[in-house]
Amino acid sequence: MNVEELINSLLAIHPKGFDLSLGRVTRLLKLLDDPQKKIPPVIHVAGTNGKGSTIAFCRAILEASGHKVHVHTSPHLVNWHERYRLGKDGGGQLASDVVLADAISRVADANAGQPITVFEILSAVMFVLFSEHPADFCLVEVGLGGRFDATNILENPAVCAITPIALDHQAFLGDTIAKIAFEKAGIIKPGTKVVIGPQQDDAREVIEAKAEECKAQIFIAGQDFDYYEQSGRFIYQDGGGLLDLPMPQLVGEHQLGNAATAIATIRATGVKVSNEQFETAMKQVSWPGRMGRLKTGAIVDRLGENWEIWVDGGHNPAAARVIAQELIRQNKQNNLPTTMICGMLNTKEPKGYFEAFNSVVDKIITVPIQSSDAGINAANLAEIANQSGLNSIAANSLSEAVDMLVKTEQKSQQRILFAGSLYLVGDVLKENGTPPV
Repeated sequence: MNVEELINSLLAIHPKGFDLSLGRVTRLLKLLDDPQKKIPPVIHVAGTNGKGSTIAFCRAILEASGHKVHVHTSPHLVNWHERYRLGKDGGGQLASDVVLADAISRVADANAGQPITVFEILSAVMFVLFSEHPADFCLVEVGLGGRFDATNILENPAVCAITPIALDHQAFLGDTIAKIAFEKAGIIKPGTKVVIGPQQDDAREVIEAKAEECKAQIFIAGQDFDYYEQSGRFIYQDGGGLLDLPMPQLVGEHQLGNAATAIATIRATGVKVSNEQFETAMKQVSWPGRMGRLKTGAIVDRLGENWEIWVDGGHNPAAARVIAQELIRQNKQNNLPTTMICGMLNTKEPKGYFEAFNSVVDKIITVPIQSSDAGINAANLAEIANQSGLNSIAANSLSEAVDMLVKTEQKSQQRILFAGSLYLVGDVLKENGTPPV
């Protein structure tokens, strides 16, 4: 079987969703001879928003400085392979279908049908792959929370990084920022180095307390390192000196915080990176589906040259405020009528998400999410958007929503933003024919 068939077979056997604990994955990894103890040094990244972007910056910096890097992120956008990037020849490549299918089969056979979640199996697959392929570093993203996430079986990460924390997954992690921060801080191990990205005070205090309890060395945004934009340049400063860099390739003011967190994280590892290598990293960093512009593909061709097309997978109110601020910034440079095509999962908070876009977008077309059965009904989502003061209508599919725009026959330039869920972004990239590589 190929990867898709193997994972579908696992999904048919094991329950969907999350069941946060470490017992099952610990048992499975022991059966596999504890591969997590045989992998290159790990940078472990938790947080609510910005985890993937921070990992993308870390990868770009390490590769620009000549290092081979394994990368594990979740969820994927189009293909399961996106979760596993193996460091080869200084530039990571997604695991091939043959390599990934073999690892999944071996892990599933070792588990022998015992109770477990599919995410735990896929985390074990990551450890197996990373132990069997040489690299200099592993970048590992926490799936959900931190304390009981399957990736937290790691005993001695080189550096732990915690990106901005906001309300999300409250049913699993708690209903306050402080409670969620406590779960995220669970990745901190005794004696490790910890980089704390930009945080609200109540989150930072909880993370600091956990780091101090573990006698960890702490590097805090705004205290131990700082960053800002000056004259169109990205300025980073810490005890090691000042970096004057080009603005990052990733769009949005929030990406400066993610870039700074990544720089602090790489410096905490002790890796030497030249100014020129940092510059290269800022120019080459890539992270699909996060305020990215689509310039080619089937959807782009259908809409035509009058549409400026963007995608962003941010899915909670804090992410929505960041996206809205970026749209406001773009409108100061080029004020365009903006339509959002939005799909969301039923585990999210659509009302708080939509409120961020009042007076920012002109119209919303809600759509079902094709790649998940947990999507909010498009008509219900449109009603929530209307109750939030936005002009919204529902479409029966992503393709129908695009057709609605095509039929408007707009003469002037317009902006469109596909947003609300990484699953929707995945649907867009798949239909556009531009999956991540």
